[in-house]
Amino acid sequence: MHIDTGTLPAYARGCAVLGSGGGGPVTIARAAALQALRDHGPVRVVQPAGLDPDLLVMPVGIAGSSAVTSERVGGTDEPLHLRQKIEELYGVPVGALLASEIGGANGCLAVAWAARLGLPLVDADGMSRAFPRMDQTVMQLRGISPTPAVICDGRGRTVVIDQVSGRWLERLVRAALEPFGGVVATSEYVLRGHQVATSTALGSVTNALRLGARLPAPLISGKIAEPCPILVEGLGPDLGRLVRVEAGTEFLAVMEDGAPLAAVPDVIAMLDARTGEVVDTEYVRYGLRVSIVRVPCDPVWHTPEGLRLAGPEAFGLTGLTGLTGLTGRTAPATPSAPPEEPPPATASAPSEDPSAAAPSVSPSVSPSMPPSVPPAVSPDAPRAAPRPGAAS
Repeated sequence: MHIDTGTLPAYARGCAVLGSGGGGPVTIARAAALQALRDHGPVRVVQPAGLDPDLLVMPVGIAGSSAVTSERVGGTDEPLHLRQKIEELYGVPVGALLASEIGGANGCLAVAWAARLGLPLVDADGMSRAFPRMDQTVMQLRGISPTPAVICDGRGRTVVIDQVSGRWLERLVRAALEPFGGVVATSEYVLRGHQVATSTALGSVTNALRLGARLPAPLISGKIAEPCPILVEGLGPDLGRLVRVEAGTEFLAVMEDGAPLAAVPDVIAMLDARTGEVVDTEYVRYGLRVSIVRVPCDPVWHTPEGLRLAGPEAFGLTGLTGLTGLTGRTAPATPSAPPEEPPPATASAPSEDPSAAAPSVSPSVSPSMPPSVPPAVSPDAPRAAPRPGAAS
C-alpha cells in the first residue's frame, strides 16, 4: 500500500476525524504532505509484522501551540535533524517512520517527512487518535522507555532528553517550547522492529484512509445552540433532542438525558454539516450546523491501565468509566508498565495531577438545558493543557 497525491485527501480527512477536535491544524500539514509527495513520490506503508526485528523505527511529530503552527509554517529540514541525532544516539540507521499520533496534524506530517527522508511509514501509531499529553501512548502502557528523546527546530538546534519518565518528558518539552518559539519537532519512544507489533496501535494509517472515505452514522445532527458549554440542538430527524458535549483541547464526552452517548478514550468528532469539514474545539460557534460521530479507539485504551492513563477520569470527568460497551469491542489484557515517579511539586511548576489540567465539572446547569442534563463544564474552568506533541 502507498499514500500518494490521490489518496492523501481521504487520509488527511481521516486524520482530522481522529484528532477528536484537537491534534493541530490538518490543513497546513496536508499541504506540506502534498508538496513532499509531489517532490519525492509516494510513501510506502509497511505492516508491523513484516519489519526486520532489529530495524530502528523513529516516531515523529511536532510539539507546540496550534496557533503558532498555523502562523509559523515549518520547513523541510526538521526530519533530517531528527534522523541525524537519533542515528547518532542509537548507532544504526533509521529504517522506518511511525506517526507519534495519527490524529490531527501529526498524521499528515509523518507522511510528509517519510517522503522527504525516502523511508517507509509503518501502518501504526502511538495512540490510534490524538491525546493532549506525550505520555498518553500505547508505548507507555507497554513499558517502552520514552528516552532518549530528541526535540529540534528547522535550523538544527537540538535538545536530547534522557533518563526521564513519560510525565517528566512532557514537562521538560513543554518548558522548552518558549525558547524554541512555540513549536518543535520531536521523536520519543523510539522502537525496534520486533516491538512495533505489540507496543503500538496497529492499522492506524489504514483506519485513517477508511474513515476519510466513509464515516460512521452520526450520533446526532443539529446546530450549536450554545458554544460554552457546548449544546447541540437536534434538527431534521433529530428534532427535539438536546445533547451536551464536554470539551478540553479535544472533545471528551457526549451526554443526552444524563446518559453518555460517547466518551474518551473513544474518538468524538464534530463535522460541519454543510461543508463536511472537521470542526476543532476552538472553532465551535453558535448556530453552526454540525453532525457528531463516534469512532472506536484501539481496544487497549479500554483496559484498566488504559483508562487510568487516558479515560474520562484522566480528564476530570467522573462517573463515565466502564464505557467499553459503547463501542461493542472488548479489550485485551495489557501488561502493566513500570510505575513512574511523579515530578516533585514546586511553587512555580505545573501540577502533575492528570486531572489538574483538565476541565472541572461545575455544579451549575445552563438555563437553556433541561433539568435531566447533568452539570456542564464551567466556562470559567481551565481548558485541558494541550499535549505538546499534538500541537494543540
